[in-house]
Amino acid sequence: EAQDKAGLTIAEQVLLALAGEFVPFAVNLTGGEVAETVRPFLSLAEQVGEMFASLVGQLPDRLEVEFRGEIGGYDNSLTELALLKGLLGRVSDDPVSYVNAAALAVKRGCEVRAVRTTLSRDYVNVIEVRGAGRSLAATLIGVSSEPRIVMVDDHAVEVPPARFMLVIRNEDRPGMIGHVGEVIGSTGVNIDFMHIGRSPEGKGAMMVVTTAEAVPAQLIGKIEALEGVLSVSSVEAR
Repeated sequence: EAQDKAGLTIAEQVLLALAGEFVPFAVNLTGGEVAETVRPFLSLAEQVGEMFASLVGQLPDRLEVEFRGEIGGYDNSLTELALLKGLLGRVSDDPVSYVNAAALAVKRGCEVRAVRTTLSRDYVNVIEVRGAGRSLAATLIGVSSEPRIVMVDDHAVEVPPARFMLVIRNEDRPGMIGHVGEVIGSTGVNIDFMHIGRSPEGKGAMMVVTTAEAVPAQLIGKIEALEGVLSVSSVEAR
C-alpha cells in the first residue's frame, strides 16, 4: 500500500512539473511546506508578477513585495518565488521555474525585498509589489477565492484580472469616462469591465479597463491624445 501511494504521489508530481505548476516535494526547491492558508495565493502571486512585469515593461533594479493580513503570519518564501516566476517569465528568455526564479533575479541584477505583516486595512489578505515607480496589489475574495486587482499605482480599484487591460491615468473631471469609452468603442474593441479609482490625494483619477481583445497601438495613441489623459499603459497577461 505504501509503494502504491508513493507511486501515485510521484505521478501527480510529474504532472505538476510538466504543467509548470508548483511541485510541493521538489528536493531542490528553496522553501518549506506551504500552509493551506497560503497555497491558494501561489497562483495569484504568479499572476501579480506577470501583470506587474507587463505594467513596468522591464525588470526593476529593486523589487519590494509585501504580504499583508492573514497570510502575513505564515512563511511566504514560496509565494515570493511564485511572484518572481511570473515576473521573470515575462521579461526573460530563459525558462523560469520555482527552482531557479530567485537565482535568475540575482543574475539579472534585481534586488528583492519581501516583508510580512498581519495588518491589513481593507482586505483579509493582500499581495503588493512595488518597483520602478509602479505598484500593484491583488487579493482573493469570496468563498470561491476569486482574484481581484485592488490597487494600481496607489489608486484603489477592484478589477478582475484579464488577459488584456488598459491602465489610464487622467485628470479628475467630468466627461473623461465618456471620451475614453467613445474612442475605444469607435475602433470596434469591446470593453468587458471598467473601474475608476482616485488617487490618495484626490488630485487625479485612474481607469482600469479590461477588453475582449488586444488593444492596437494606434488606439492607445488616440487615448493618449485625449485632453485630460495623462498616461496610458497596456497590460497583457498570458
